[in-house]
Parts: sequence; structure tokens; C-alpha cells
Amino acid sequence: MHNTEYTGPKTTLAQEIDAMKYRQSDESFDDKIKRIAKALCDGEEHRYAMEDILGNMRFLPAGRVQSAIGSRRITTAYNCFVSGEIEDSMASIMERAAEAAETMRRGGGIGYDFSKIRPRGDRIKSLDSQASGPISFMGIFDAVCQTIASSGHRRGAQMGVLRVDHPDIEEFVAAKRNSDKLTGFNVSVGITDKFMEALQNDGDDSFELVFDGLPHKTISAKALWDEIMSSTWDWAEPGVLFIDRITEMNNLFYCETIAATNPCGEQPLPAYGACLLGSFNLTQYVVETNGELEFDFTQFKKDIPHVVRAQDNIIDRTIYPLKQQSDEAKNKRRMGLGLTGLANAGELLGMPYASAEFLIWAEKVFACLRDNCYRASARLAAEKGPFPLYREDYLRGNFIRTLPASVKKEIREYGIRNSHLTSIAPTGTISIIADNVSGGIEPLFSHYYDRTIQTFEGPIVERVEDYAYSRGVKGLAANDISVQDHLAVLLLAQHYIDSACSKTCNVGDDVTYEDFKKVYVDAWKGGAKGCTTFRMSGKRFGILNTVEETVEKEETVSGETTEMVHEAGKVEACFIDPLTGQKECA
Repeated sequence: MHNTEYTGPKTTLAQEIDAMKYRQSDESFDDKIKRIAKALCDGEEHRYAMEDILGNMRFLPAGRVQSAIGSRRITTAYNCFVSGEIEDSMASIMERAAEAAETMRRGGGIGYDFSKIRPRGDRIKSLDSQASGPISFMGIFDAVCQTIASSGHRRGAQMGVLRVDHPDIEEFVAAKRNSDKLTGFNVSVGITDKFMEALQNDGDDSFELVFDGLPHKTISAKALWDEIMSSTWDWAEPGVLFIDRITEMNNLFYCETIAATNPCGEQPLPAYGACLLGSFNLTQYVVETNGELEFDFTQFKKDIPHVVRAQDNIIDRTIYPLKQQSDEAKNKRRMGLGLTGLANAGELLGMPYASAEFLIWAEKVFACLRDNCYRASARLAAEKGPFPLYREDYLRGNFIRTLPASVKKEIREYGIRNSHLTSIAPTGTISIIADNVSGGIEPLFSHYYDRTIQTFEGPIVERVEDYAYSRGVKGLAANDISVQDHLAVLLLAQHYIDSACSKTCNVGDDVTYEDFKKVYVDAWKGGAKGCTTFRMSGKRFGILNTVEETVEKEETVSGETTEMVHEAGKVEACFIDPLTGQKECA
């Protein structure tokens, strides 16, 4: 008999969030764990192994998996999707908007590429009129997002992408400088290598803006880059996606095109692409041996095959908002396994975030995740068959070439069950329910803060302490770390991650504008697939607020912003409504 009971989260806030978001109304934490394990496992041995992994919070499935799989809720277990291609026609635009509504209704966030919509002012011959451009049509998708509440307790999330060579790129860059526009969107520029090469040219930096293969105008790459950077410096948007790097490193280079990402940027996906997320909680692998703490690589390696098998089963056992999403998922069987608690685990082991010893240890962790995920998927392919679109060309992929020879040998022999296996997600809420471990590969947000969460009964504010801090270890907070050290962690992780990494490089007030711009160039040169920065002294209300006191921000899963103002040891929690801009403080 398997009668183990799991205590679950220990902090009050973690318990409340878990109950509100991830459990059914009549479930305990233990009930939730057994529900999930039963729904996604093969046989009793696998089920009991997953109950142990989940119950002891060594692995945290994404929120949608926890709330949906095996439950009464008619929602998908997928957190994120990318829209079908938006063609340059009203019929295509409205069809994609209807699909977006259904996807968000079922609980998914969506990314879009608007680059195929003709630029503002182009002549529409059939109507003898002028096109209004992609930014105007983004308003349709924004209205859908604001109207349709995602299933659960969050509003829909969206990522809008426009290529850097689109003629309307300057309008796109400026689109969110006024915070009352496109409030349901994150926006990112798809940066090409051609643009970055023009930017590096000390002489002629001319860059051509084109649509449908036809040149529209030639601009200065440096001038456009300055527009992008100054907007990001002041207004926190747009983000930057290195779209050619994404293509270059895609495992499925031979059968798909990627032009957009999910809303948080860690999943570059093709049209109708979807990805299952989940993160190993590294703090739970810090164990005491002979009176000293060490990282339990043996247990980590043991857990990974069980998790790969479980996540793979979800692909066949969940519902999809659209048939196209189902077909895409089952033909490629993508997943995105990542990490959370990296900073806290390192701190518990006595290694400050981004220190030399921390980076050496972190690289071992990243390599262990990559190698064992791929090995597990190859062995699963030997049992169940490879993903339907697997071809021998797969082994020629640039990322696959980085795998150890022993892993590539198994792929060559058996194929592989899943086209992609790793991703670094933000892990905001699931890290909270793990008693506030540091999120993803980020440093800790703050040693303690008050967090505002939205409930059906209204907002509640509760004190939250960092996981390591609550255990007597005072690690470095995000703003205590140089932007160069933030970037070093991102680039290290990206080398071992087949999708992308959600990682924010915090920019202190001592960083000049020229050095700020260099961060993005260094990210491109270092192999990143994108770059995100956070600067406290920006201009954007509700995202980056300038106040006399020290201000920290936390964006909730619903897109609302909680502002924490530290003053003489006090923490004031302020909720900022993303739609109205109204501010309420507890």
C-alpha cells in the first residue's frame, strides 16, 4: 500500500495560492498530488515515483498542469501558445482573433507575429484606399484580451512581435510609450543578424525596411537601434528577440519556421505551437550529508526520466483549445522542462549568485538537466516511438551537436520522443507555492516583501520571506547584482537550453545609457535568443515607477502589478490596475 501523505506548502500565502489556483474546491494538497500523478502516469511504479517527486515539491508542474490535469475543469494543461500565421487580409486577422479568444478562454497565453500585415499607407487596390498598418490591427487582439478572461484567476497574456525590417517598425517601437495602449500585450522586436551586422559597421550603417520582398525605405541602423533602446530605457518595452538565432538553433530547422514566442519569451514556437512547462525545484536537492550541505545530483538524475515520461503523457491526455494546436503538439511533442530556486540552492550551499563558484556549479546543473532529459526522451522513443516528424536530419541541428556523444548515439539508434525538452520559465506563482523559492534562474526578488494577490473576495496582502532568508541565509537580491553578472547567468543557461530563457537583467542607476545599449549587443554576441532588462528609474507608471523611496515591482500572473515601497524598514504594497491605472495601497 502507498499511503504517504504530503504536507505541502508551509507558509500561509503559499497555501492560499495553492488552494485558490491549483486545487479543486474539495481538494487538499495531498489530494491534488494524487490526482495529478494518477492522470499523467504509466503504471503504479511510475505513479508512486511521481507522487514522491510532486509531493516533496522537487518538481513543480506549470500552473495549468496543476489546475487542469485530471480535474473537473475544462481547461488545457498548456500555459502558452503561438497564434496561427496572421496573413495580410481581414479574413485572416479576424479568424486569428476568434482563435485567440477561444485559446484565452481555455487558459492559454498567446504570441503573435504581425510582420505579414502591410504597412500603414500602403495602397489597397481592391478598395482604392490605404492600409492602416499592423499596429492598428493589434488593437483588435488587445480588445479580445481585455474582454475574455482566461480560465482561472488571470487575464489573458499576449506577446506581439514585429520584425525589425518591417516598414512600420518605428511606430511599433513607440506603441506602448503611452501605457493606456495595448495594455494586454508585451511587445518585442524580431531582430535579425543582418540588422545587428549593420549596427556593428563603423561606416555605412544603412538598413533597408521591406515588405513582401519590396524595399520601402532605407534608414540608419544606429538611429533605429537608438529608438528601440531609448524606449526600453525609459518605458521597459519593446523587448528584443534575436529571431535569426532562434532559427539557427531550432531543433526542427528542417520542418518549421518560428517568428514569435509565448508571452514571457521562453518559448519560441511555430504557428499553432504550444509547450508544456514545468520546473525542477533545486532547493529540494540540497541535502545534508555528514553534517554538510551538498547538491544531490544522484536524486536529480533519478527524477528526470520520471518527469519526462509524465510530461510526455500530458500531450495525449489534455484538451486543446484548437485542433491545429493539438496536431502541432502531437506531431512534435515539445516540452519545456526548466529550473527554479537556482539562486536559493546556490546560497544554501554557500555560493553567492553569479560568483565564480556559483557559475561552475550552475553549469553542472544545466548540463545535468540537458543530458538527462535528452537521454530519457531517446529511451522513451525506444519504448513508444519517436515524435512523428522526427527525421535523421534532427541530428544535424546546431543544438543537438552540443550533446555528449553517448546521448547522440542513443538518439541515432532510437530516435527521440520529444523535439524540444528544456526551457527556463519565470515560475512566478509556482515558486511562491514552493514557499517562495527564488524564481527560475533569477536571483531572489527581495529578502521579504508584501505581495498583493487578487481573489474573488478582493485583494489580500501578506508578508512573504525569501526561502533562503527564512532559513537564515541572506543572499544577494536582484538589484545588488551587476547587469554584467545577470547577463553571465543568462548566457550560461542558454548554452544548455534548447528553447529560450526568461531572465531579467537588472540595471542599476550607475549604468549609463551607452552601457545599457551594450548589454543587448553583448547578449547577441554571447548567443542569447533574447534579452530583457529592468531599470527602476524608468518612466512607465505601474511598471517602472520613479519615486523617492526604493521601489520594487512584481508582476502577477494576471498582468496586474504590485509595487513595493521600502521606507525605513516598512513595506507598503500597492496594487496598480493595468486597465485603469488606479493605484490602491494597503
